[in-house]
Amino acid sequence: MLLSAEKLSKSYTEKKLMDEVSFYLNESDKVGVIGKNGTGKSTLLNILAERDFPDEGNISKSTGVRISYLEQNPVFKDGLSLLQNVFDDSDMHKKQTMEYEAKSILTKMGFTDLDIDTKNLSGGEKKRVALARALVKPCEILILDEPTNHLDNQMVLWLETYLKRFNGAIVMVTHDRYFLDRVTNRIVEIDQGKLYSYDANYSLFLELKAQREEMYTATQRKNRALFKKELEWVQRGPRARGTKSKSRIERFEELSRGNEVSLNKLEMDSVAARLGKKTIEINDVSKSFGGQYLVKNFTHFVMRDARIGFIGKNGCGKSTLIKMIAGDLEPDSGYVVRGDTVKIGYLSQEWDENSKYADNQMKVIDYIKEVAQQVVTADGTISASQMLERFLFPPDLQWNSIGRLSGGEKRRLNLLRVLIEAPNILFLDEPTNDLDIETLTILEDYLERFNGAVIVVSHDRYFLDKVVDTIFEFRDGGELKQYSGGYSDYLEKRELDFELAQGVETRKKPSESPEKARNSKPAKLKFTFKEQRDYDAIESEIADLDARLSLLAEEIELYASNYEKLITLLEKKEKLEAEMSLKMERWVYLNELAEKIQENQ
Repeated sequence: MLLSAEKLSKSYTEKKLMDEVSFYLNESDKVGVIGKNGTGKSTLLNILAERDFPDEGNISKSTGVRISYLEQNPVFKDGLSLLQNVFDDSDMHKKQTMEYEAKSILTKMGFTDLDIDTKNLSGGEKKRVALARALVKPCEILILDEPTNHLDNQMVLWLETYLKRFNGAIVMVTHDRYFLDRVTNRIVEIDQGKLYSYDANYSLFLELKAQREEMYTATQRKNRALFKKELEWVQRGPRARGTKSKSRIERFEELSRGNEVSLNKLEMDSVAARLGKKTIEINDVSKSFGGQYLVKNFTHFVMRDARIGFIGKNGCGKSTLIKMIAGDLEPDSGYVVRGDTVKIGYLSQEWDENSKYADNQMKVIDYIKEVAQQVVTADGTISASQMLERFLFPPDLQWNSIGRLSGGEKRRLNLLRVLIEAPNILFLDEPTNDLDIETLTILEDYLERFNGAVIVVSHDRYFLDKVVDTIFEFRDGGELKQYSGGYSDYLEKRELDFELAQGVETRKKPSESPEKARNSKPAKLKFTFKEQRDYDAIESEIADLDARLSLLAEEIELYASNYEKLITLLEKKEKLEAEMSLKMERWVYLNELAEKIQENQ
């Protein structure tokens, strides 16, 4: 055991974040800490990293155990370069031995100039430098607060691999559910001041949590029945009571105190404004900075129910493009037409990026009332205060200043302000940053029901899979490549593109001398024997599979009440669908190759 924490309690103002909780950390543990925003996730990490202290309880570490910590909002010294800030608290010997690794990690984080002053970096860039600082520092315990924020997909995949190979223990807070699934072997949930530990990754945690909540619900049903029975007995009066009345009254009082606790759940429910037939037309839009194209000749018509995701490396131009589409930035060439009924709701990437959101002295309730005193929902009109309660801002928190909120609470408040303006087209720039997983799940459900278009910039693979049906990938030179489906579909199709390109490449003849190459004709691209045979037969095979699936669907309907027969049919259907999926992928590959062969002739 590297670290143990016993009976920790911690309050912030009048709110109790932790109530006599205990936590342990073994050498091979990779722990993901989850919970709603404001429940104390970052506070727990601060206490474990010895940056803060509990009101009660104690922490003990094994001798010689070192901790490296990535805080949620890193601070750097002005006047120092990236590399100097990475080694800020290290001695000269460590700097020399770790310099190569530091440069390598900073390069992986997307930095090419390591001598620039950190005061000139954006918030996201500072977070990436802080992550490099945490990873370089030798330690047995690595504590990471939102490590995937501001990382593009390539960086996230690299970090996944790095952490899986890390020899020590890891404790981290992250909203990235795929990341949790692949890196962690234990989940700790903070809920109403208590810690619940699950020896599982994120997928298994969901199953175990569902079981725990079912048991909790069953216990509460029994308690309600017993409580009702005891209440009836107490209300009968003294004449009906026997010699054991005192113990029964005590049990009644205990049941009263332990009666079902109301579990707060975020409610996302606002009405979108009517959207006419004309939405947004993007016509041949281009934008460049420093002589380099971020966006080049992009054209697209946004459908009324569009679900679009923009992906690409950091700094490639994703935020720039949605600012142009939203009308906050003019393109160098081309134009954007917005319909008369279009009402855009724009969630910017960072709280501090937009000055109207930056007044930390403003009260939470006033921030929402600036937009609307009354909010129209599917259930009718409610007050701004009631809407805040639905977004888990109780009355006492509503009169707090914004500056006293956690990063996740600010993000949630910002999202509420966007939604109550009743937009019919939503622009979400990195919406998953700083939001807890429960809020993300509810947001995903809300977006599924949202009666309008949604355009998202995100590196969160899970979120993209749940929300979008079209992906645009930014490529070098400002070009955008369109893929249908979510993020997983995009990965498969991009891999297919790569395999197709590699397949074409391998068919070229080996390199010859320049003179011989000039005198010889280029080899014609053509099918291999197996590819030609598959190409000739594949359409009839797909048609046959489709017919078999149709017959199977009729059989499933016929035997819907026969459980054993139904299970067999469903298993058969699953196998046929998997076979159909493989055939369709092969069909796409062969037809694309056939087109290239035709062009080559």
